[in-house]
Amino acid sequence: MDLANYGTTDKTTRGGEIVKVLIALAFVVVVGFYASIHGDGVSNVSILVIAAAFGAYMALNIGANDVANNVGPAVGSKALSMTGAILIAAVFEAGGALIAGGSVVGTIKKGIINPNAIGDAETFIWVMMAALLAGALWLNLATYLGAPVSTTHSIVGGVMGAGIAAGGWDIANWDKVSAIVASWVISPVLGGLIAALFLIYIKRSITYKSDMIQAAKKVVPLLVAMMVWAFSTYLILKGLKKLWKLDFVTALLIGFAIALTVYFLVRPLIDRAAQALKNEKEAVNNLFTIPLIVSAALLSFAHGANDVANAIGPLAAINDALLHGGVSSKASIPLWVMLVGGIGIAVGLALFGPKLIRTVGSEITELDKTRAFCVAMAAAITVIIASQLGLPVSSTHIAVGGIFGVGFLREYLKQSYEKKLKKIIKHSERAGFNLDETQAFVDRFKKADVEEKRAILREIKELSAAAPISKEERKSLKKATKQELVKRSALLKIAAAWVITVPASAILASMIFYMLLGFSVA
Repeated sequence: MDLANYGTTDKTTRGGEIVKVLIALAFVVVVGFYASIHGDGVSNVSILVIAAAFGAYMALNIGANDVANNVGPAVGSKALSMTGAILIAAVFEAGGALIAGGSVVGTIKKGIINPNAIGDAETFIWVMMAALLAGALWLNLATYLGAPVSTTHSIVGGVMGAGIAAGGWDIANWDKVSAIVASWVISPVLGGLIAALFLIYIKRSITYKSDMIQAAKKVVPLLVAMMVWAFSTYLILKGLKKLWKLDFVTALLIGFAIALTVYFLVRPLIDRAAQALKNEKEAVNNLFTIPLIVSAALLSFAHGANDVANAIGPLAAINDALLHGGVSSKASIPLWVMLVGGIGIAVGLALFGPKLIRTVGSEITELDKTRAFCVAMAAAITVIIASQLGLPVSSTHIAVGGIFGVGFLREYLKQSYEKKLKKIIKHSERAGFNLDETQAFVDRFKKADVEEKRAILREIKELSAAAPISKEERKSLKKATKQELVKRSALLKIAAAWVITVPASAILASMIFYMLLGFSVA
């Protein structure tokens, strides 16, 4: 450590953090000031100003936490630099919010409470304000702790907690709450399984082949086309649903037509790119760079179109209640409210996003470009499958589950590989091979593809059949070197944050609701 510069570096870091906080605070103040000028026709401008500030704060925290899931794998695999990822995500998140975010949102996110049970507009406004602030505070804390959590679950917990405080336990839709609890398991498991399946396919069809370049020429265009099909369908169903609503089959067919076109366009490009590569896994990885960048952009666009409602839904509801003096199930969104969501997400990402991007991209498990590609595919495909089956899922949980999925698969494959090498060495010793002969078998095994590996294992087993391995030696094989390629501490921290998100936001919101109610009475 450079002791001479330690104090200076520490002060510089603190100074940079203070500047970021001041910029975020300035954004919140500007939004509040803008709301005060453009609050024509509302019954209480002061309430609108406070609600707008809360909405801006929520949008900043969505950008700081949730967006990391879209670009984190691309950054972790070095397909994108941190600066490039932030620029792409900021542009596409804001674009998704402003272009496809819709002109109407539900005032009660996910139907978590019954608005008719609240009664008067004033109480409803306090419920929405408490939900906004509680959701934002929880996201802020999770970001500080480096835990990627669901912003949807944060605002749902806030709405539920404040709603129960206002109207009692019966106001909550407990079926919806049960579905959200189920998603804690469904989302990461589905994401992890799909990502792992894609990784197995890539390994068996490309990286386990003796001629990886030739295999890549055939398989990578198919994978790119599959990615285009998945993301086209995903965007039509989720990202563009407010502009262009189509049924699942139509979206699937349009996506397939786009994918087929892309396949014939990229096949010669990949063929030329592969010609210049060495027959190595690292070289093949580079073929996934552009698909990863495109997937990060498309995921960001769809996220902005969908999750902007988490920031502006309650704000739009408050604005609508102040304009019309009542509680409605749907609220129109003024342009300035949409801008708060879109720009706020982009600003929050630019200021505070790198911490969670690093967590998602590199602190759970090591990601190369093929693994990151599998995570991106899992994110799009899982949302499509889940939405058609009516399963409640979180995009955050899917992406992080995908990362854990490829990490645990790597662990399993690594341990299996180590066991096979140990088996070769043990069988070689039993067959009476000398050191050079044993090393020759090991070298053949390392270079062989899947089928050849199986043949080598059969061959060495037959050679040593006359001298079977003892029970003690079999036990020693089972204790092959165990390499943990997934950080267990990250797994426990993230899982704990997921489980407590809804109750934590709910408790915070109920406390804030009573505080706001107390101020209004005073």
